[in-house]
This record gives sequence, structure tokens and C-alpha cells, in this order.
Amino acid sequence: MRPSWNWKWLIVIAALGCPHSRTNAQTPSADKCPRPTAGSTVPEPPDLRSENGVLEVELAFRSFAGADGQTRYCYLSPDGSEAPTLRLKPGDQLVLHLKNELAVAAQSKGTSAGPSTPSMKMGMAGGSMAMPMSTAAASPCASPAMTAVSTNLHFHGLTIPAVCHQDDVMNTMIQPGDPPFEYRFQIPADEPPGLYWYHPHIHGLTKAQVLGGASGAMIVEGIERTNHELAGLPERVMIVRDQDLVNPNAAPAVGIVALPPPVLDAEGDAMNTGTGSGKPAKDLSLNFVPVPYPNYPPAVIAMKPSERQLWRVLNASAITYLNLQVLFGNAPQALGVVGMDGVPVDENGMSGDQALWVKHVGVPPGGRMEFIVKGPPEGVKGILVTRSVNTGAVGENDPERTLANIVASAAAPEPRSKLAVSPQPLPPATLPWIGNTKPVRTRRLYFSEIPQDPKDPNSPTTFMITVEGQAPKPFDMNTTVPNIVVQQGDVEDWIIENRTQELHDFHIHQIHFMLMDWFGLHVDEPFLRDTVNVPFWDGKSPDFPMVKLRMDFRDPNSVGTFVYHCHLLEHEDGGMMGLIRVEPRSQSATK
Repeated sequence: MRPSWNWKWLIVIAALGCPHSRTNAQTPSADKCPRPTAGSTVPEPPDLRSENGVLEVELAFRSFAGADGQTRYCYLSPDGSEAPTLRLKPGDQLVLHLKNELAVAAQSKGTSAGPSTPSMKMGMAGGSMAMPMSTAAASPCASPAMTAVSTNLHFHGLTIPAVCHQDDVMNTMIQPGDPPFEYRFQIPADEPPGLYWYHPHIHGLTKAQVLGGASGAMIVEGIERTNHELAGLPERVMIVRDQDLVNPNAAPAVGIVALPPPVLDAEGDAMNTGTGSGKPAKDLSLNFVPVPYPNYPPAVIAMKPSERQLWRVLNASAITYLNLQVLFGNAPQALGVVGMDGVPVDENGMSGDQALWVKHVGVPPGGRMEFIVKGPPEGVKGILVTRSVNTGAVGENDPERTLANIVASAAAPEPRSKLAVSPQPLPPATLPWIGNTKPVRTRRLYFSEIPQDPKDPNSPTTFMITVEGQAPKPFDMNTTVPNIVVQQGDVEDWIIENRTQELHDFHIHQIHFMLMDWFGLHVDEPFLRDTVNVPFWDGKSPDFPMVKLRMDFRDPNSVGTFVYHCHLLEHEDGGMMGLIRVEPRSQSATK
């Protein structure tokens, strides 16, 4: 039965897929990517802030083979700070020097990269990518070598050009031994204030590096300028990451009743049990504090009693969906959503000072949510949980689990950052609201999968996203021919179908879009996204689930060639990606 839809509820569902404190203990100094222990107080990521309009950063990209057989990846600044949050204002310049310090032999037993995974074997067999193992000297802007130790950076959500030294992920490949590679670009003066992030984007290898922890937050300052309800609030950055199970063979925790036996797919991930319980596909962490299966020892968030804070939450998981909820006792608490995917909810389509008050928020992989939270009164137990997410019959299992205890104490330290007390409003938008703009055309795309064994949908799989009328095939890293050509200045409607029995998470680089329809139902959602879930097919219905998106190519910074893909990185690595070229306004689109 389809429920009655409205935008306040849809903000939750559209991202989901419908049908005792201890000090932070770290591993020995030999650990290149040190992490807190389970049960620790959630640390705040270190902040690096722009000064006089410039933020210059040095980051070393390193790996460390843990005792559990998994490879960790991390970004370290010269003082040893891990995964710093980069804070800039609109108009500021970022100069980031990235040094690839991965060891050539760095391989994880649990997160083997690219070609060793079943899905990538299928992709290689289908000719989806070539990965020469030679590391001969070449320009990182046109490197022929793409190996398990290549890397680059994608600045997820920012409206900056897809060119080398800015946000190119197609040709930029930085190798171990290369001199520090310089990223240099300006945050657009009209970039929406909010939460963005950076992570590697080497096709075929992205999952391994992100799963190992390679991610960090970026903040474009000034969200309080769009909503005076935020003025003066303390703010927290919280990054949820996933990783391979530390205890994959552990029995379920005592006291949990009637857990179904886990079903594993060809890559060892737990398939969706459909019950909201069972073994998860991946463990989670909160600002690197692990919350491992089977006991899920919660991290600790300390707050002053009943204090209001802005939580800026990034789902930097490789494949895990979140459905976040704050509980006092068993009572869900209201969360005031003020930003999504880096864009304030009242920046364009809504009147000012809006917050969408909901009882839980869905955050797909790659998505961001910024919301107002009121802490528990002293003596009242609060918890942060992620509820189960139904990812479909052949999707990974994302069960319910507690992430953190929220402890109210008058002695709790204040968060490091606080929003301006008397912010000046942002200037009004210069372009008409996209929801009121007529699209010049409508395109149809669809997700599909081909299992190696048609009789076994869980066998190694080739993943694809196809423009209707074109032949389905996995993404070819060697191609220069775009699947879609658009003219800068255009607005288009894209209908994206899901012809598979698992949830997919559509994402496009360089631009944002507006969700217009959900499975044929009109959506009154006057705000923007850069990630959205497309619900899974039940395997029976004659109609495939779909979303209709209004795509905005009006920004001149969108000119260039970039990608769209499923943000489940196993799927993207396995071929579920396409290429789009946005031509300058003076040229005519040819497709």
C-alpha cells in the first residue's frame, strides 16, 4: 500500500528505499592511520580554516595493515591530524597539496582492490576498464597507470570545473613517488553554504580506499545566514564510515532473539534478511570510533543538558545506508533538518528560517544531512541509532544498531565551533528557482545488473546504468565518448528507473538536482540534492520503480566532462557509471 506523501515525510523515505565514557585510546605510534577504540567518546575532526581568503593544506595519503587483516587508508596533515575538516567561505581559494605515500605492496586481505573482486573480474572480462600496472613517470593529469596504489581526490558536491587540479576524476591519477600534487580552485561566490566532502575516486578502486577510511568533511561556511534559527548554535561534524566486519564469524550477541542466519553474497557481504536484524554487511564507525558487530558497543557523545546543537552528518560509507534517529528512552526526538547535500533547505524554493521537523532522517552513501538536535535533560538516557534499511532482496543487510550513547552533563565540553550570533542574510539567488523552470527535454536512464550465473542473482555481477536507446554495457574507463551531451544553461528532466532487486543510490558530479516524482507520484520537495535513492524492483511488477529529477546545468562551472553513477561504490567500481559532457553555451548540443 502506498502511503500519502508529503515533503516533510519524503525527506526521510526518499533516502531509504521504500517497499559510559572512556578517553580516546589509540594504537601504537607505528600505526600510520591510528583510530580510537570502541566505546570511546566521539572526537571532533580537526579543523583547518581559511585565512585571508586562502586555505593552504598539505595532506599525505597513507595506508596501514591492521592486525585484523584489513587495510586502513587515511589523510594526514603535517602535525599528524587525521581527516581534517576543511572550512572555507564562499569566494575563498583552496590550495591542497596531496602526497601519495601508499606502499606499492599495500593490499588488504579483507578489502582487496579492484580487479580481485568478483564484480571487477566481470568488468575486466567485459572490457570496462584497463589498468596498466606500469608506474612509469607520466603527468598525473593524464596518467596511463591505474593501480591499487593510485589515488586522486573528488570534492563531492562542490560546483567546480571537472578539470585537472580542480575536480577531474577521469584522468588525474597520482602515483606513489610522485611529487605532491596540487589541487587549486576557488569556492564559487554563490556556492550554497553547507556540508561537502572529499574522497578518492579511482574507478575500480574507489570502494577499497573509502572502505578503509579515506574521507574527510568540507564546510562552506555561512549556513546560519540562510536561517536565523541557527544563529549562535554549537556545531558538530560527525562522519559515519563503514568497514569490513571485524568479527565476521561471531555468533549474534546474547539477548537478541530470533536472528535469521546470515546469507552471504559472492563478495562475503551479508544479504538483506528483510527482518531489520541479522549480521550487517559492514561494521560502522562514528568519527572513526568503531561500533562493531555483534555487540555494537556504542560510542559516547557528551552534551550539556538540553542544549541545542547543529549536527552536520556525513555518510561516508562505501555501501551502507543510514536511517538516523535520536531516542530519549524509547521516545523518538524531533530533528530539525536545515540542510541536505550541502544545500540549505530554504536557500531557494522555500521561505526563510525553515527547518523540516522529522523523527528520523535517511542518509544514503555519499549523502549529507544537517539538522538541529536538542540534547537530553540531565539524568535522561539518550541514544543515536540507525534503524534498518530495506535494500531489496539481493541488497546488503543494513540492520538496526545503536551508534552512540548521548550523555548529558553540565561538565560536557562545548563543541569547538559555533555559528555566528548575528549573521548577515545571504543575497537572494540570481537564477529562477529550478522548480519553476521549464525543462528543455526529458531523458530516461535505468539501472540494471547481469549476474555471472543467471540462476543465481548473488553470483559475481556486472553493474550498469544505461541511457534509454543505448546498448547496456559497464562503464569503459578508456572511452572519451559521452553517454549524454548537454548545453550549459539548460534544465532537463531525467527519469531514472531501477530494473534490479536492490536499492541504488544515484549521484552526479558538479551539479545538484530537484526530486520531482517518486515512482510516478508528484513530490512537493522544494530543495536540492546530489544523491537520491531509486527504490528496488520487486521482481514481479510490470512497472519498474523510478524517480524523476530536474537537472540544473545553468552554472558555467558545470561545463566539461564528468560522471554520474551509483554511489554504492561496489556498484560504481563494477561499471554502474556514465559519462556526461556539458558544452559551453555558444555550442549546440548534439544529443
